[in-house]
Amino acid sequence: MSKKNVVTVLFVAVILYLTSGARACLKNTVEIEHDGYGASGMAELWGGGLNGANRHAGVYMLDKSGGAGEGDLWDDGWIGVFCIELSQSAPSYPKTYDVVMPQDAQNPTTFLGEKIGSEKAEYLSELWGRFFDEAWVTSESFTAEQNIAAEAFAVAVWEIIYEDMPESPTTWDVAVDGTAGPLGFRCDDVDISLANGMLHSLDGTGPKADLRAFTNGCSQDYIVEVPEPATILLLGLSSLALIHRKKK
Repeated sequence: MSKKNVVTVLFVAVILYLTSGARACLKNTVEIEHDGYGASGMAELWGGGLNGANRHAGVYMLDKSGGAGEGDLWDDGWIGVFCIELSQSAPSYPKTYDVVMPQDAQNPTTFLGEKIGSEKAEYLSELWGRFFDEAWVTSESFTAEQNIAAEAFAVAVWEIIYEDMPESPTTWDVAVDGTAGPLGFRCDDVDISLANGMLHSLDGTGPKADLRAFTNGCSQDYIVEVPEPATILLLGLSSLALIHRKKK
């Protein structure tokens, strides 16, 4: 890379670094409301306050109308997300949500009472990195295969959220409640083999998605991927910090 290009890259990185510093002083929020579904299907669910209830499983479409701090990483308009909380309803009008790291998202307090934690967050990141399909969000219509896959992905998310951590991901089974007591999760009317296959592949070696959680104490919470250009910029800032440390 030429000296001129290096200077240009460093200049852009410094501007982004300063901008991110200013953004960090703000509260990280988004203004969102539920506005339909992407690829999805209906599943019968037990767990998280549901007892054989039929619910949409798949992509929830949120209409973002504003944000602050990290909330500005997403453009206003539709965002495709996955529900991580079954005990509350999707927002039917614009509500302010906090933007947090997945491990810092509050598990449904009525059922689990603690944060998701880093281990489950890593599983969610790999699940998304391996299997999420952008077409589940961006298509104008969805094939039966896309709906089935998005539905299986959603129940895999709930299996991670609501079940105890397994000794091995190969023991996860979305058709069986494997957690003692009132906790746990199971489902019916989905492609069980597909959902379990996704979970059983999570060995830590797959691609990892850069995820955040949208959280609100009075409405349903979600996981969402940081848009790729924003991820690249964040990586660039990390590289700049590394260069700075090496020069010291």
